Amino acid sequence: MQHSKNKRTLGRTRSQRTALMRGLAVSLIEHGQIVTTTAKAKELRPFAERLVTYAKKGTVAARRNAATKLGEPKDVVIKKLFDEIAPKYADRTGGYTRIIKMGVKDGRDQSVIELV
Repeated sequence: MQHSKNKRTLGRTRSQRTALMRGLAVSLIEHGQIVTTTAKAKELRPFAERLVTYAKKGTVAARRNAATKLGEPKDVVIKKLFDEIAPKYADRTGGYTRIIKMGVKDGRDQSVIELV
C-alpha cells in the first residue's frame, strides 16, 4: 500500500533516485533550463528550490550543505549557484523554478523546467 508515501519512486532505488536528482539539479544550474519528463521535473522542483534557498543565505555552512546535496560537484557549479543565481532571487521568497508542459513526445509527458 502507498499510504503516507509522498515521493515518486521513478522506477528506481533510493540511491539511483538521489543520483538522478543530483544530475538533473547540476544540469539545471549550469544551463538554466532542461527538458525532462513531467514526473522528474515535479520531483526536481523542491530539490532545486532548496538549493537556491541555501545559496541565498551565502554562508560557508550553506555552501557546504549545497555541495553535500549536489554530491560534491565541480566547484564551478557551486560558484555559479552562489554568485550568479542567488543574487537574482534575493527579494523573492520562493518559486524559483517554473515547469512548462510540452505534451506527449516519444511516448512520455515532456516538460521544461527552468529557473524563473
